[in-house]
Amino acid sequence: MKAILCASLTILLTTIAYAGLPGDAAAGKRLHDASCTGCHDSSVYTRKDRSIRTLDGLKHQLEGCAHAAKQNFTAAQSQDIIKYLNDQFYHFR
Repeated sequence: MKAILCASLTILLTTIAYAGLPGDAAAGKRLHDASCTGCHDSSVYTRKDRSIRTLDGLKHQLEGCAHAAKQNFTAAQSQDIIKYLNDQFYHFR
């Protein structure tokens, strides 16, 4: 019984951790598709040697990419893109 309770709690907390990241993933996907895919496709997020290892690293990379692509995302837009990328590819907590 305790094992079932612990497993259920782990699943619940994992779901909350992913859901707890602020932003709108659908809006982030739209922004990503319109702004990021001109330089690369989504394979950069799933390759084995990817350099992004933390949520902070993802945020930093987005800043660099936005600068290189001459995009001026608002804080809310950046958070939407981070939410999309994290939900879809990274799953950082």
